[in-house]
Parts: sequence; C-alpha cells; structure tokens
Amino acid sequence: MTTDPEVFAEVLAATRRFVREVVVPAEEEIESRDEIPAEIRRQAAAMGLYGFALPERYGGLGLSMEEEVRLVFELGYTSPAFRSMFGTNNGIAGHVLLLAGSEDQRVAWLARLASGEVTAAFALTEPGAGSDPTGLTTTAVRDGDGWRLDGTKRYITNAPVADVFMVFARTSSPSGASSPETPPTPPASAAGWPPPTLVGSPAAAGAPAPAPRGGRGISVFLVPRATPGLSVGPRDEKMGQRGAWTADVVLEGAWVPAGSMVGAEGTGYATSLRCLAHGRLHIAAVCVGLAERLVDESVAWASTRRQSGRAIATFQLVQAMLADSATDHAAARALVLEAARAYDAGTDTRGGPAMAKYFASEALGRVADRAVQVHGGAGYVRGSAAERFYRDARLFRIYEGTSQIQQLVIARSLLRSAGVS
Repeated sequence: MTTDPEVFAEVLAATRRFVREVVVPAEEEIESRDEIPAEIRRQAAAMGLYGFALPERYGGLGLSMEEEVRLVFELGYTSPAFRSMFGTNNGIAGHVLLLAGSEDQRVAWLARLASGEVTAAFALTEPGAGSDPTGLTTTAVRDGDGWRLDGTKRYITNAPVADVFMVFARTSSPSGASSPETPPTPPASAAGWPPPTLVGSPAAAGAPAPAPRGGRGISVFLVPRATPGLSVGPRDEKMGQRGAWTADVVLEGAWVPAGSMVGAEGTGYATSLRCLAHGRLHIAAVCVGLAERLVDESVAWASTRRQSGRAIATFQLVQAMLADSATDHAAARALVLEAARAYDAGTDTRGGPAMAKYFASEALGRVADRAVQVHGGAGYVRGSAAERFYRDARLFRIYEGTSQIQQLVIARSLLRSAGVS
C-alpha cells in the first residue's frame, strides 16, 4: 500500500533531519566505541524506524516498496550501522513472518519487532553455505511434539543482541523424505567457544548425518534466544561497518515446539529467496544513500582543499572524478526507484532487485574509491569520512548475495523469460 503523500513527506523530512543532525555527528563515536548510542536507538524506535517496512496492522508504517527505498536513501547517508540495527526487523527477518508466518506468529512477534521491543536475526548463512544456501547442513529432527536443531550459523547480523532468530534447517532430504525421529539430545555444556562438537562438523554429536544438498528439504523455525542449546559467539572483528554486530550462532540440541515452524515444512528455501529479494532492494537503497554522502564529502573537500594556490576543484581531472561519482549515484538511484516500482506492481520481484543491488553496490565501490582519491593522503588516514566509508562500502558487494550471485540471478531471469531452462 501507499501512505498519504503528506504523511510520508513528513516521515521522510523527519528522518532526514534526524540522520543529518543527530546520527551524522555521532559517527566518530559509533566508530570508536563499535556501537550505536542508546539514545539514538531509543529515538529511532520512537520514530517508528524499527517497523517502517511492516504493515500498519502490526504496528509498522505500512510503506510501499518505492516509499521504503526513498526512506532508506536517507538512512544510508550515515554510518551503515545505524540502518543495520533495525534493518533485519524490517527486512529479511521480519519478512519471514510476514511472508510465511501464521497469523498467530505475526500477532505474537511483528508488533514487538515494529516497536523495537525485540530484535530479530536471519540465521541462514553457515561456514559451508553462503552464496549457495542449498548447501546448509543445520538439521532439524522430530522430537516428540517439536523439533531439535543442530548446526552452526555464521556472520549473523544482530546476533549478539537478537531476541529471536529465524533459523533455516534441513527437515528432510531434497526428495521430500522427512528426517527420522531421534532420541532427545541434552544441551551442551557452556565450557569453551566454539563448542568442540561443532568445529568442522555440520551437527553436534548424536545428530543425524547431513541430508543431501538441495533447497526442497529446508524449513525455517522461529527460535527465541532463551532456547536451551542456542548460544551466540563473540562479535566478529570486521574491516568496516563498526557498530553493526555479527557473530556465529550455534545450536546444540536446541528444542522448539512444532508451532515454531514458519510456513509449511520444506518451504524455507523459497521463503528465504523472497525475503532476500526484498532485502536486496533495501541494501541497494543504502548504497545510494551512502554514495550521495560520499559525493557530498568529495565536493566539499575539493572546494576547500587548495593546491598550487587554488582549490583542487578547479582541476579538470578532479572534476572528472566528481562527475563520474555523481553519475554513478544518479544512475543507481534511478535504477533502485524503477526496481521498487516494478516490485510494487508485481511485475518483477526477482531480477529487478538483483540488478539494483548489483549495480548500486558496485557503483558505491567506485564512488568510495574516487572519494579517497579526491581526498589524497587525507583520505587514507583514519578519522576521515572518506576512509571510514571506503571500508564500510566494501561489504555491500558481498552480503545478501555477492555481486557474482546477482549476475547469475539476473542472467537466469533473462533466460527464463526467453524460454531457456
């Protein structure tokens, strides 16, 4: 749905002011402390940013996809960690419930996600299953009136603070045969990290052997953080995006009731693809916002930095870099908006998001590289926005599907349209 234009204009203006007047001045603090200040979290929740992509009936803002990306353009203008703290609630985690959850699950969780009362995480990636999630080895076996989960998830955004995890696990083989029942497996002890039974192994001792590869045997479960047998590892030390926390999530005999399965058994892979398509438009929009910021930083620096007695902005080779960056930003913005409109219309919910994410993330990489070049030595020194955003920008070409995976999605979409299997 589309909100009232005047209401949305107010939301957009308020978000723009908050980002530029409150979050941007806090960027150095976020970088040095590796966390978002509590007051910024509180204000973001009060503004409804934890639920802008969720329907109004569940406490969200009920924005259309086009409105969502326009809002994310503003959120992307600052440290990526800011949007990341509520990005999974709005995106890949919240949409698991929105797209596949029962009404009881939606009522129980979505309003709490939208308010910021709880934070959700999307637990799909594994040590041996990243770009190809069909290779995941986390298992879920029937145990009484529930399921027992074993496996390791890696690089899970917001895992250190998440209250609930959307965990993808194998419940059957690709042929559809259900996993056999096994006796209950007691939770592992808390000693040591990572749990030794999971190092280099797809499942804890006592769990069944991994099912064959494929997407048809994957299901998704809603797993609260307090579930015995679920543990979260130390925060990852990353190149950039400080303040956006990721960590391993380990499940050792973690038992959940049957009602924790989201959607029908074996439909988890299809759910993940739909959630990722929506999330890729968000990531593309973040890249557009950050590209705009880097263009602004580059223009401001070139206008004030003097060389040979004049501003370096007067040199044509510097002007060429500014022009290329402004063009990359404008092209990415136009593509993301067009992809969002097609998504809203239902005419392209897969290829368009992949194109937008692919182009916008690659364009941002070029803009970030030019920003460092325009800043010269100052752009290579810690403390400059150009240096910090250069490190931040690198991740966008990797997560929620690498650029190479987006190329495959785009090509297959084209070939499918041409009748080529």
